[in-house]
Amino acid sequence: MSVSLKLKSNAKARVLTGHPWVFVNEVESLASAEFDGEVIECRDRAGRFLGTGIFNSKSQICWRRLSRDRVQLDEAYLRSAISRAVARRDAYPAVSSPRVRRVVWSESDNLPGIVADQFEDTLVVQLQTLAMEKRRELVAKLLLEVTGTKDLVFRHDAPIRRLEGLPLEVSTFSGQRWEPRWMTIDGFQYWMDLEGAQKTGFYLDQRQQHQAVAKHAAGRRVLDAFCNQGPFALHAARSGAALVKGLDSAEDAIAQARRNAEKNGVAAEFSVANVFDYFNERRDETWDLIVLDPPPFAKSKSALEGALRGYKEINLRAMQRLTPGGILATYTCSHHMHDAELRDVLAQAASDAKRQVQVLEFCHQPPDHPVLVTMPESEYLRGYLLRVE
Repeated sequence: MSVSLKLKSNAKARVLTGHPWVFVNEVESLASAEFDGEVIECRDRAGRFLGTGIFNSKSQICWRRLSRDRVQLDEAYLRSAISRAVARRDAYPAVSSPRVRRVVWSESDNLPGIVADQFEDTLVVQLQTLAMEKRRELVAKLLLEVTGTKDLVFRHDAPIRRLEGLPLEVSTFSGQRWEPRWMTIDGFQYWMDLEGAQKTGFYLDQRQQHQAVAKHAAGRRVLDAFCNQGPFALHAARSGAALVKGLDSAEDAIAQARRNAEKNGVAAEFSVANVFDYFNERRDETWDLIVLDPPPFAKSKSALEGALRGYKEINLRAMQRLTPGGILATYTCSHHMHDAELRDVLAQAASDAKRQVQVLEFCHQPPDHPVLVTMPESEYLRGYLLRVE
């Protein structure tokens, strides 16, 4: 391979310590745009080989490592990487619905830019890098073949694609519309719209947490804030909660949550509400268990400072509304917010609320969303189960 990137002599590039990314400001010069979406080498300032990866001169992340060896992004490589990714999931079955899981998680599976979730006989796929988009048909064919699924929905509506110069769109591999239907996930039926729902159709990363929270629900009055389709609420209700209420600002999410509750025969109330305003307006209302699972407040590093204030405020309000000995299940899916920052936010909230707060469980994303220890960005879901005295 004759084309390669070379790191600047003064660059403190994270790739030197195992991170799979190289940024444009870390290289002496970019390769020609004719290599956008193709595989090239990367070398350190002394010319030593660091690996092969995919290149895009239009992206701030100009190089993403595929392998520390010399490889081609061809059918053999893709088939091997996808097969290994699926085998890893087979070794750690996802909760109680093994055919509902994440099967590919980008760099964590040596497939930078591919995110693939399996919902029974359908895959929902996001291609977030130019290299994978250029091999779209091959990637789709291999994903279907290896997983044994029947159709594939491309959810190419995430703004992150614009960073690679890619258009936003939603389509199916077959060309046929994917009709919404009921699907069973961990003992509950959900009305699934894989083409039109948020993200890839369901928040698979929280499945273990639905059950972890439900263990504390019996006999308690439960508030599920930012409830989306209501899985925390449904699990709590079935586990014997005395009262369950879900809140979300999206009317379509609340309509779906109500429909799911009715279908599953569980008693839960759902309301359209801004959670911050709800806590402000109902200062005398208390709960025995509160779930806080908000959307990411920090979508960029520049937004982190404001996001930390938001996380502190919402956790403070929740702590103030809990009865003595109440449970707070609190989460963040902002990958720019690390555990130390979340812990500090919770400590500040506990101090301001004048409550003694104890950790019951540390929470994180499940094994089908594997974390690379050399890539902090691959870990984004963090949380705590707390007892608030």
